[in-house]
Amino acid sequence: MTVPVLWDKQRDMIVSNESAEIIRMFNSAFNGVTGNTDDYYPEPMRARIDDLNTRIYDTVNNGVYKAGFATSQSAYDKAVHPLFESLDWIEGLLAQNRYLTGDRVTEADWRLFTTICRFDAVYHTHFKCNRHMIVDYPNLWAWAREMYQWPGVAETVHFDHITRHYYYSHDSINPHRLVPVCPARDWTAPHGRGATN
Repeated sequence: MTVPVLWDKQRDMIVSNESAEIIRMFNSAFNGVTGNTDDYYPEPMRARIDDLNTRIYDTVNNGVYKAGFATSQSAYDKAVHPLFESLDWIEGLLAQNRYLTGDRVTEADWRLFTTICRFDAVYHTHFKCNRHMIVDYPNLWAWAREMYQWPGVAETVHFDHITRHYYYSHDSINPHRLVPVCPARDWTAPHGRGATN
């Protein structure tokens, strides 16, 4: 199990271990150090971003875990159906917009990306979220490739590590710790998002 941690080396203490808080801190707290002033949580868009984050966290980011660790059919059904309703909804949003909020990438896109990039390799099979794969959603799959190809992102995504971690560490789901051969995906293929959205 891994937990995001923001560590203060000078004070020798954890600043936060809540991913949503850390994302917000990184959005602006280090601008003076990095010189990067990109704003993924702009004031005029905050209400929309918060609405997206609420639904996506509950039904997608956390939804895959609720389905994957369900110990009854009813708990699984309660999680997996809203998950795919939300993926269908997101596919529709991305058919109309380049990013979740329109023509500008925001925090909502980055929070979704972390789940989407793991979906076909892990959640589809390991967590039984198998109604569709992300490649079955043309707009979502193109959006995922664009996010992956964003400068500085691809080198932080290690599919071999992701796959091994999930299949090896959840012995209640995979007691023999078999790590499957996962589907090959070309994350570097042209996404075409700028041409149509």
